[in-house]
Amino acid sequence: MRIVILTGAGISAESGLDTFRDAGGLWARHDLADLATPEGFARDPALVLDFYNQRRRAACAAKPNPAHAALARLQKDNGDQVTLVTQNIDDLHERAGSDPVIHMHGSLFGALCGACGHRWPAPKVMRLADGCQACGAGSPRPDVVWFGEMPHQLDRISAALARCDLFVAVGTSGAVYPAAGFVDLARDSGAETLELNLEPGDRASAFDTGRAGPASDLVPAWVDEVLGR
Repeated sequence: MRIVILTGAGISAESGLDTFRDAGGLWARHDLADLATPEGFARDPALVLDFYNQRRRAACAAKPNPAHAALARLQKDNGDQVTLVTQNIDDLHERAGSDPVIHMHGSLFGALCGACGHRWPAPKVMRLADGCQACGAGSPRPDVVWFGEMPHQLDRISAALARCDLFVAVGTSGAVYPAAGFVDLARDSGAETLELNLEPGDRASAFDTGRAGPASDLVPAWVDEVLGR
């Protein structure tokens, strides 16, 4: 059985990482337009780099939870039959043992030159003064997808959705496109669809089946079912 799994902020929230909707969290202290758009970076790059430095520190301190571990186990047991796509920019899937992971919104652990497009591993603390490792001129920015930018590897994801037998969304609200439309692509290809979420998301009615509860409970139980355990 070919499975495509999409994970969102809800799975990382159970490891203690903030989501957009967390009251009092990092995101709640600033306007998204200041932190997650190219225009916000142009206005105040130091603020944006400091924000993502904080997020990088938080991600490094977090640990994978049972949901991450269960998905890694599923991948290990099913090889290339499982395509794991995440909207998250942390590395908790990798640290749980998943490989490969498609990071459609980029990664906190990558740096990108806005001038020449060169990419390199991000240091623990990114500074404007560091410059680009290739051209030396550009201001480094996190290699993450901001609002108004194109997510990564959409062709690869679409191809996987077109041939999958089952699409599963874990811990994602279904509010942001194009990821919110993955369920439609999967259903149009004849796949079954399943939502595993703390509570039904914005696109819950588009799924064949939904289960509500913490990802750290739902995902291991579902993986056990798939593996016949």
